[in-house]
Amino acid sequence: MTRGTDARAWVHAAIDALEREAARSADTHLLKIDLPGFPGIDFYFKDEAAHPTGSLKHRLARSLYLYALCNGRLHEGQRVVDASSGSTAIAEAWFARLLGLEFTAVMPACTAPAKIRAVEALGARCDLVDDPASVHDRAREHAARGACHLDQFGLAERATDWRGNNNIAESILGQLAREPHSRPAWIVCGAGTGGTSATIGRYLRYRRLPTRLCIAEPSGSAYARGWRTRDAEARASAPTVIEGIGRPRVEPGFLFEIADAVAEIDDEASIAATGLLEELLGRRYGGSSGTNLVACLQLACDMRERDERGSIVSLLCDRGERYAETLFDPDWLGARDLDPSHWMAALRRCVDTGHWHDA
Repeated sequence: MTRGTDARAWVHAAIDALEREAARSADTHLLKIDLPGFPGIDFYFKDEAAHPTGSLKHRLARSLYLYALCNGRLHEGQRVVDASSGSTAIAEAWFARLLGLEFTAVMPACTAPAKIRAVEALGARCDLVDDPASVHDRAREHAARGACHLDQFGLAERATDWRGNNNIAESILGQLAREPHSRPAWIVCGAGTGGTSATIGRYLRYRRLPTRLCIAEPSGSAYARGWRTRDAEARASAPTVIEGIGRPRVEPGFLFEIADAVAEIDDEASIAATGLLEELLGRRYGGSSGTNLVACLQLACDMRERDERGSIVSLLCDRGERYAETLFDPDWLGARDLDPSHWMAALRRCVDTGHWHDA
């Protein structure tokens, strides 16, 4: 028995729709920041919040739908499901609407309320679970009832073409081509699903570049603990309020071997750095962008001590407006005994002096 030509025609039309959307989407800006304490070291931040769905996960969501379509897993009229802490779910809901599909996001109940509202505004459904560690099992339950599980945590590192096709690494290096330090000393990113770090790390090797990859993670994250010992069964030693990274377990897409360094960043430092980014760039970005900035400053301080020149590149992962009721709300921070003010002072001194200052 064979499937009819109508089924293949729908798949072709869906892929056409995704490719047209990609062609309409301009590449995101690579913003340059000059910091007074670091002469000879250039800082660049790729503004992934500029995507139509407001985050780095726009690229991933498109890739996951293409992967599901081309592998014969997604069919016309089929429901779609995935587990997400928010930004991926927003992007997946957006693409589901583009393709005329129903989408369910399995999300931790503690997800920023603005993210939940954004998913629902796109016509999708949120299935909220109290235990963040159970989102995978809940998504699989939906899949057992016939939904196509996009499975960002299991498939992110293979759904994106790491050899090119305008992936994020190729885009960054293309935008740097005419800059003074076109081959960066470091690229810094977090490890939510492991997909972005895998794509960047593989591409750097594929292009035979000397650029090193640093993974910026909340202190005590599973990836940070596992990287030190190459333990794929590592679990986080502490919770984090930085959404999107700091996973409680080592996800299947985490590749230890492609990371040259892992920077563990205190949550209060990450939150303070979101405020510093707002001062430097005039707009707000989320907590993982702050984590990236702190790691960049630490690397730059090490370079300065060794009298090295070069460039450091990182990502602005999502819009800060999504965290107005959490990371940018003093009452929310106070209820969790989080005070980023000491870190803000330390980070400002670092920017001015080029020396690392603990809070």
